[in-house]
Amino acid sequence: AIQAGSGRVYLIEEPIAAALGSGIDISKQSGNIIVDIGGGTSNIAVIANRGSVLSSTINIASNTFDEAIISYIKRKYKVLIGPRTAEDIKIAIGGVMPVDQNLKKIVTGRDLVTGLPKVIEISTVEIMEILRPKAIEIAETVKTIIEKTPPEMLEGIKTKGIYMTGGGSLLYGMDKLIEEYTKISTKIAEEPVLCVAYGAGKAIDDLKSINQ
Repeated sequence: AIQAGSGRVYLIEEPIAAALGSGIDISKQSGNIIVDIGGGTSNIAVIANRGSVLSSTINIASNTFDEAIISYIKRKYKVLIGPRTAEDIKIAIGGVMPVDQNLKKIVTGRDLVTGLPKVIEISTVEIMEILRPKAIEIAETVKTIIEKTPPEMLEGIKTKGIYMTGGGSLLYGMDKLIEEYTKISTKIAEEPVLCVAYGAGKAIDDLKSINQ
């Protein structure tokens, strides 16, 4: 960034940017916990006094869910689909908690035996079975972070709940799964996909918002 012509460059941790972008007041001693599920990683952090008290980053996120769908369809149906199709499946019928209606989606991919196009039908139940184990790993990490959080910050976290940001937070049932594992109210921030960008902008306006 400096070589590109910037006079000064500041680094900000992604969870702090996400917290700022979601409207959380991180200036107080009272703890806040944020779960940012991005494309390549999920970042979980306890934030207070303008900084990260505890944090963990795991390589399970939106891309992981897409890859799991691709692998499952390849293994079960002998059909190859691309990342965009996998994402479409995830958005249309994906989830990590049981649903009342077992939705179906028609998908076209390449038959690995003949090399020709092949049409298959995928159901919500199938997708949940392959995505839920990955989602549980994220929920378990959130639980572990809470278990390590200083006791004086737990009351604030319990009162305010867990905030979720990032595109992965929009996966059906992800908030309910984390709530189930932590017993703490979990909510998705407004415009979760843009929270990190918004937070970085807020940090520029007020550099005291981040540890330097």
